[in-house]
Amino acid sequence: MRFEIRRRDLFALSGAAAVATGAAACSSGGASQSGGDAASADAELPTYQPLDSLSPDLPGNEDGLHNTFLKAPEELIATTDAAPITSGEITALTQTFATPPTPMDSNGMWGRLNEALGGTLNLDIAIDSYPEKFATILASGDLPDLMWVPPNQGIPNIGPMLESQFVDLTEYLAGDAVLEYPNLAALTPGSWRTAVVNGKIWGAPIPSTPFGQVYLGNPSVWAEVDGFQSSSAEEFLDKCKEILIPGKRWALEPFLPNAFHMFSQWFGVPNQYRVNEDRTLTANHQMDEYLETLEYAQKVFEAGAFYPDLNHAESGQDFANGSIGALVSVGPRGAAEYRKINPELIADIMVPFSAIEGRRPVYNMGYGTVGFTPFKKTDDEAKIRELLDLVNWLSAPFGTVEFMQKNYGTEGKDYEVKDGNYVAIGDADAEVPGLVSALNIMTSGEGVIYNPIPSDSEYIYGKEQELLELMMRRPTNGLYSDTSSDKGTELSARLNDVRNDVIQGRKTIDDFTAAVKQWEEDGGLKILEEFAEVLPADVPVTPSSTL
Repeated sequence: MRFEIRRRDLFALSGAAAVATGAAACSSGGASQSGGDAASADAELPTYQPLDSLSPDLPGNEDGLHNTFLKAPEELIATTDAAPITSGEITALTQTFATPPTPMDSNGMWGRLNEALGGTLNLDIAIDSYPEKFATILASGDLPDLMWVPPNQGIPNIGPMLESQFVDLTEYLAGDAVLEYPNLAALTPGSWRTAVVNGKIWGAPIPSTPFGQVYLGNPSVWAEVDGFQSSSAEEFLDKCKEILIPGKRWALEPFLPNAFHMFSQWFGVPNQYRVNEDRTLTANHQMDEYLETLEYAQKVFEAGAFYPDLNHAESGQDFANGSIGALVSVGPRGAAEYRKINPELIADIMVPFSAIEGRRPVYNMGYGTVGFTPFKKTDDEAKIRELLDLVNWLSAPFGTVEFMQKNYGTEGKDYEVKDGNYVAIGDADAEVPGLVSALNIMTSGEGVIYNPIPSDSEYIYGKEQELLELMMRRPTNGLYSDTSSDKGTELSARLNDVRNDVIQGRKTIDDFTAAVKQWEEDGGLKILEEFAEVLPADVPVTPSSTL
């Protein structure tokens, strides 16, 4: 029973959202005036040291390929030797994207977790409007010990806020200092970059999949047209038309930003920005390839391929029963999640292909984290160490004693091992998902592939290898722009509204190009300049979209 962030939630939280929003993960909040952006780019990151005692059946790699376990480990390893909470109680602000858990006092799984932690982990769990709740608590001056800082949710002036309200953890975590906390040392450098602001480390990052979105197809639907995978954009559109049954079956889910992102990869649109030979940046929506994608998306919409209700909330159910042929998942691991609805369904994962002959397809890797969790400002060394011990404990990866207690609960009470896999028992369905959601939003180890059906894991692992051959990382990962923080979300939202209107035929391509000009004038060009100023030398020039 692993908690999984819903597809749209992660689109809003993670780097996948950058295709739609164009915003940085969070703000350096005026830091560029004091060299904060440059300092962040050059900051010493924690030493990366994976746990060598974990033995996956199929090994991952630093490019992002996940460690894969084909069955539950026969023996769990312990990564800590003492309960982390020594002061009695730790408070934290986080969020859940699942049904809220039963309250702590009546939640058996939560109580057993607290026993393992050595004290009370008291979570204030937001359901909606996290930025508003965050701002209210910050303004009150009565902060919890831990406060999750999300990306792309509009929290302003993060640099000054961190400096005034939270603990600079650089001396505890930079370089080899992190080795005192082995689960934090097992977090990758790519994850840590998102927790660096003003050249300082402010908390442990919360990894999400390093992979980006993928199109999933229901194989029973696409079998009618020789399969989901296609060799050109026109072939895919033809297949969409063929599987349509008016009023009964549609080819694609209705969430247009996701679909546009998928199409853009086939046309070779780069992952948010193109790095030019002179080290300047071009936003993807400034490119001809983006306009080609927009024209194609118009054709797909005109053909009636999308489910007609753009606010449809049951796409997952309709995908599982075959009334929607394809939808977008936050990553390849989503291919197995629809077995929860249809036990016979393992979804097809599409690998990006050339939209037109001679075009280089790309696969956009994701941002890789859903933020970081800083500590309330204190000069109490013992408190800082206690919080570090707690976050280290909660960041233990799959295959560890701590991970199981946090994510599944206690064997015999919350889960049992059956045929080599973990099965929820007792009150776990009510107590576990919402709590695990809240815990993993604020702390997490690096992800793995693990499914009850081993062949699902093998399939996903193989597709990840194929996707990595086309991978393109966002060049601005781990970098911050003041203008992007202040205006980026608003500017991109305006632009994306026009794009979505164009797809639906309510506006024209000319309207979109005019909106791009407005984006440039209102701050877009400044965003490009600020990111280019701190672009690391090892970020490669973006290859041509022509093969």
